[in-house]
Parts: sequence; structure tokens; C-alpha cells
Amino acid sequence: MNKIGLFLALLLSISFGTKAQQADSATYLATVKTELNMVWPKNRTINLVFHGHSVPAGFWHDHEVHTLESYPNLVLTKLKTLYPYAVINVIVTAIGGENAIKGQTRFEQDVLIHRPDVLFIDYALNDRFSEIDKIKEAWEKMIQSALAKNVNVILMTPSPDQRLDILDLKNPLEPHVQQIHELAEKYHVGLADPYSQFKQIAKRGELKNYMSHVNHPNKKGHEVIANEVMNWFRK
Repeated sequence: MNKIGLFLALLLSISFGTKAQQADSATYLATVKTELNMVWPKNRTINLVFHGHSVPAGFWHDHEVHTLESYPNLVLTKLKTLYPYAVINVIVTAIGGENAIKGQTRFEQDVLIHRPDVLFIDYALNDRFSEIDKIKEAWEKMIQSALAKNVNVILMTPSPDQRLDILDLKNPLEPHVQQIHELAEKYHVGLADPYSQFKQIAKRGELKNYMSHVNHPNKKGHEVIANEVMNWFRK
């Protein structure tokens, strides 16, 4: 094989050998987990920011907001059990009824200002009402802005809406779930996938036991989401 052939073969091997993939949960937050293990006076405050809609904001039935039973604060409780010496701020920038397009417009002033160590993005439940290409653009802008600031990003698949059959692959959430997987692969960031867990619950016919409202989980449902997030923090 001549030099040109060797060069082309090398390029092909590089192209096919570097397939995009999601971040590895065992290593992605290694630096953050090291910081969480630090003991005073060597430790510092770790900021976890949850950006999204009514679910991370803690909305339940009749617009009640159950902040302490929502998954960001359940994650905090679990983290404090795992990392007793850590100083952790859970910062929720979620707004009920919002989608990613609106969330992206306030991303710099409401999210990055907190200098997150880890950022969680959870908008898919509301995104299904908007054009998916515009939704993708909004997610990408948020991911790119966060990565430019060296922020660790974990994308969230949605919790259920009981008006939809999440076991039907043609339900309107499905394209957004697929897009979130693709974005996690493209940008090599984390993915927390409660949607897959809720599908298993739906197969057992038990979904209503995890919901406080047609589209808002109860504490049991929030625990499902929190456990998916915790996969990224386990030692």
C-alpha cells in the first residue's frame, strides 16, 4: 500500500474508532466525587443546579409545591448519606410550565451565574408541545454554554404524563427521549434516564402509584428520578 493509501486507511480507522458515546457514569464526575469526599478545611461548597420545568420545581396536585419531596432535594438527602463531610448547595432554577426554548433564554443569568459543578437539564415533558428542531437548538445552546464554562452536564429524560401511553413508541415523548440520548452521545455528557424506569413500572401496570397528578410524580415517583441521578455519584 502506498503512502496515500496508508494515510486514508489511518483516517478511516480514526473515524470509525472514535464513535460518539455518552459519558461514563463511573468516571465522568470523578473530580466532583473527590471534592465531595474532602474534609474541612480542605473541602469547598459543591453547587448542583437543576434546570427545567414543574417536575424538578416540585409541583404536585392542585399546584402544591412539595420542595422537600422533589427529586433535587431527595438527591441532596442521598448525597449527604454518601458524603457526610460535603457542603452541597442544591439550586433549583426550574419554572413550572416552561420548555427548553424559554429556559435557554435565561440560561446565562439564572443558571451559569451559580457556577454549577454539575448541571441537570430536565425539559422534555413540556418540550413535546414545540417544534423538535427548535427544541434541539435550545438544548444544544445550553449544553455548549455549560461546557464552555467547564460545567459537568447531565441530561434528563422525562417522567411520565398519564395522558400518554409511554409504552407506545409513537407517543409524542419518544422523539424527545431519543434526541436527548443523541445529544448526550454527541457532547459526551451524562444521561439520567428515569423514562426507561417508568416504562418498566408502566409494564407492571403500577404507574398511577408513582404519580400525584396527571403529569407530576409523587414522592415515590421522585425517588425513581433521584435514584437515576444518584447513579452518577455512587462511589
